[in-house]
Amino acid sequence: MASISLRNVVKRYGTGAKANPVIHGVSAEIADGEFIVIVGPSGCGKSTLLRMVAGLEEISGGEIAIGGRVVNDTEPSERDIAMVFQNYALYPHMSVFDNMAYGLKIAKVALAEIKTRVDKAAKILELGPFLQRKPRELSGGQRQRVAMGRAIVRQPQVFLFDEPLSNLDAKLRAQTRLEIQKLHAELGVTSLFVTHDQVEAMTLAQRMIVMNGGRMEQIGTPEEVYHRPATTFVASFIGSPPMNLIPGLADGSRFSAGGQTLALPMAAPRAGELVLGLRPEHVELRQAGGTGWPLRVEALEMLGAERLVYGRLGETLFIVRIDATLTPPRVGDTVLLQAAPAQLHWFDAGTQQRV
Repeated sequence: MASISLRNVVKRYGTGAKANPVIHGVSAEIADGEFIVIVGPSGCGKSTLLRMVAGLEEISGGEIAIGGRVVNDTEPSERDIAMVFQNYALYPHMSVFDNMAYGLKIAKVALAEIKTRVDKAAKILELGPFLQRKPRELSGGQRQRVAMGRAIVRQPQVFLFDEPLSNLDAKLRAQTRLEIQKLHAELGVTSLFVTHDQVEAMTLAQRMIVMNGGRMEQIGTPEEVYHRPATTFVASFIGSPPMNLIPGLADGSRFSAGGQTLALPMAAPRAGELVLGLRPEHVELRQAGGTGWPLRVEALEMLGAERLVYGRLGETLFIVRIDATLTPPRVGDTVLLQAAPAQLHWFDAGTQQRV
């Protein structure tokens, strides 16, 4: 096992004035045995960053170190890493056993040692009954476990996962997430896991790196990222439904936004142009005739144990999450909102950074 250091890592395609920068100085320290999830929308650079750690992409600037050793110019085969891909990449003509053992055979590991390692990995991943089957005889979830088993038998310092659950249906994704959690708890190998799915990021990560446009917007535990987003992008990307963001003008305990003035339960941190953030679960619906922010209801969504209320706060779309046992408002009603004072988030209107 080993730590990973990313020190001002830069990636550019092309040279000179025509160079196209895609990774803009990412720095992070990943501890030995830590499980880090890199999350962000398509095209944000998360897979490129992972491939640079793997050695599949050259870096244009900065340093990458694994176990204290700078690996900028080290071949992938010499970095002591194992990678699990989105598309499984199994040999269709080989059995499960042979797929898992292939890398060890190429490395000329003794046959007895190969069998020991494959049997151990198969036991961990509950693949024992399938070792003599071909990939075509397996389900998608079983194929992904074979791909993980092939990585496990290598006994690497670092596991790299490149969106390994993307091809699975919702139920299999949930099951495989649990298997990955158990796998990391048992093996304790330093892991980098790339995904665009925030649910995967929140449930798997010990810490998560949120990427946007080739930049690291925030690094922290899922709780830190969810409850104290560093930027409006993080606030809008992490959370389902996302945080409500209302641009406006703050003046003490008043906030002018969307063509109306809202009375704040707690004064803004400063006067001037700000963005107010509020998660849908941190707002309560009040009875008519009381005090609160007027929300004109436009749509309702039933999600089993909870319900989402969509409406307009002045000109701004606003979402409220309520318990499904509560009597919902009707479309066209105007209801009053009461915001939790401790749950107001404030962002600079220009930089989009947390105030």
